[in-house]
Amino acid sequence: MSRLPLPGMPTEVVVDVGPLSPLEVVAVARHGARVRLSVAAVEAIGQTRKIIEDLADDAEAHYGISTGFGALATTSIPLEKRAQLQRSLIRSHAAGSGPEVEREVVRALMLLRLSTLATGRTGVRVETAQVYADLLNAGITPVVREHGSLGCSGDLAPLAHCALAVMGEGTVRLGPPAGADDWAEQEPGLLPAAEALARAGIPPVELAEKEGLALINGTDGMLGMLLLALHDLDTLLTTADVAAAMSVEGQLGTDDVFAADLQELRPHPGQGASAANVRAVMAHSPIRDSHRDPTACTRVQDAYSLRCSPQVHGSARDTCEHARLVASRELASAIDNPVVTLDGRVESNGNFHGAPVAHVLDFLAVVVADVASISERRTDRFLDVARNHGLPPFLADDPGTDSGLMIAQYTQAAIVSELKRLANPASVDSIPSSAMQEDHVSMGWGAARKLRRAVDGLARVLAVEVLTAARALDLRAPLTPAPASGAVVALLRESGIEGPGPDRHLSPEIETAVDLVLDGRVRAAAETTAGPLH
Repeated sequence: MSRLPLPGMPTEVVVDVGPLSPLEVVAVARHGARVRLSVAAVEAIGQTRKIIEDLADDAEAHYGISTGFGALATTSIPLEKRAQLQRSLIRSHAAGSGPEVEREVVRALMLLRLSTLATGRTGVRVETAQVYADLLNAGITPVVREHGSLGCSGDLAPLAHCALAVMGEGTVRLGPPAGADDWAEQEPGLLPAAEALARAGIPPVELAEKEGLALINGTDGMLGMLLLALHDLDTLLTTADVAAAMSVEGQLGTDDVFAADLQELRPHPGQGASAANVRAVMAHSPIRDSHRDPTACTRVQDAYSLRCSPQVHGSARDTCEHARLVASRELASAIDNPVVTLDGRVESNGNFHGAPVAHVLDFLAVVVADVASISERRTDRFLDVARNHGLPPFLADDPGTDSGLMIAQYTQAAIVSELKRLANPASVDSIPSSAMQEDHVSMGWGAARKLRRAVDGLARVLAVEVLTAARALDLRAPLTPAPASGAVVALLRESGIEGPGPDRHLSPEIETAVDLVLDGRVRAAAETTAGPLH
């Protein structure tokens, strides 16, 4: 499934000594923007590299320069083996297993590692940092396996697989170069890293002192997945408001409960924004106007899944804002161990621990499950003749002969059940490693992997709600929906999702709706008449 680039998304990203923006990370990771190191970054890298070189033959032990790693930190490494130490580190830590990690995730973590290298706090050489930019620009994506990171001491195995490719070892995917018109459409081919680098004219790096350690000690994988998830949730949570408005409208509900003064009685910002979106989508609805007469409509209150949508969606929005704050702080971080301080010391630290990122990744999985859950409940009301206010059972053309959207709701329910399992936090678990030296870990990588699955599941649940609500709105004819709802219905019909009629193969229509939701086209269709939504 593709995600369309936003207007104004950069086509080139300059990696400076300061933090990248979330949009820059998405531009490189997902849309193939070019990468360039700034002059200031090159200078900062060169200045701190000299500090490491001065310590390379120091008799005093310095972690990762003249000692082993983890539980082997007390093992002194002789001078003649210190370059080999770095190569051995990468080879041994590239121990991932399982399915390949998605290209956009690998590109995000490579860019974020480069961003930390650019701060000048890690002690790598300029040419080592430059190769990361070169690989990104050449469309070379190291093969990273799903399992291997505990989210502490950095995303070790995933980052080591990337560093292995920098050394000209391991396996990569070779795709189109950055900036190519068909960047997102071309499927990268599998190649040995040495061959891919040779084709691109990129000499492999011979790691020097400290460099291997600097390339793998970061939270870049989990942070990259957090940024991609937040980018998708910006679209999905607004689309959830659109879907809720269409469902309230299609079920002859009231928009009076979404009035601004009622929302201000509980001034959570997300709730207010969500309610404003629902009001905007439902504005000028002939279907809503048809039951404004209190003598004709005997319902006092709508069900919670309709009436409380802004409260649930809004809480998810506020959670995203907290996660965005954590991500912004992480983007401004220089994570390595040991780190070169501003006054030139080389100090050990614990900044590689992924707890801050892991906690918000788990928090987001919880709210994603809840937004999907309330969406499924709104959908189910359409299909129950006892609750759908005059619509046919399961919105079927010939109930009995036809099953209508019965099993589409089953699909939603199956996904929602899976999302509830994915909401179980990873960050409360910890399995000690490295002979008890690393005795408390964050499991943030695992939290990020399950959040990616959860975001995909939410898109699918919302897609089923949107196509169900669209069919219900069509069945309210001759009454017509609000202009914004009508624009969404028209988008679905133009995209090959048919209106009410005899049963047909539903799966392709659901997949089309998923693409329309993820790409933001459902949201954009509503905005053509409702104006910009929050």
